[in-house]
Amino acid sequence: MDEMLDLQGARIGCAMTGSFCTFEKAFRAFEALRAAGAELFPIMSENAYGLDTRFGRAADMRARLEEICGRAIWHTLGEVEPIGPKKLLDLMLVAPCTGNTLAKLALGVCDTPAVMAVKSHLRNGRATLLAVSTNDGLGRSAANIGALMAMKHIYFAPFRQDDCVGKPNSLLADMERIPEAAREALAGRQLQPMLLPEGNA
Repeated sequence: MDEMLDLQGARIGCAMTGSFCTFEKAFRAFEALRAAGAELFPIMSENAYGLDTRFGRAADMRARLEEICGRAIWHTLGEVEPIGPKKLLDLMLVAPCTGNTLAKLALGVCDTPAVMAVKSHLRNGRATLLAVSTNDGLGRSAANIGALMAMKHIYFAPFRQDDCVGKPNSLLADMERIPEAAREALAGRQLQPMLLPEGNA
């Protein structure tokens, strides 16, 4: 990552959806955004906000996100709906972005705080950055990824197959590159290369 990366004053929504195994990587990416000067606004889907999993207790995940961002989590439709009308954000980041969330964004379904936040933000023609984490990225979700790539103001953190033998359809964003991807998205550009060689993202 560019050591001189400057996101000073950028208002970034950090929306988390339920790929719980990648939460720690997302938290580190948010910390890097904060270190680069961004102002962070935490958002969680219902599942991300409320489910205890083998990867950790929901209360602990919420506390970690609020500590990083320095403010309370938006986790209801009512809390995120004003993002667009009030022009609260410069960039909306969804990390991790699950296959379920990809499908909803591609098809215009708006029934979780994360997708409502994106929809509200996009009304202003401002950038949205997606950090994919899905076991069917090269399966059923491939069509949704393709559809989203063709939409204005939507960008992707670079991603790869994370286990082409054990999980041949699985795609995972390189979350260490989120700060770079955020800078490019804010400038209206897709960080390249988007498709990375297989490895540990």
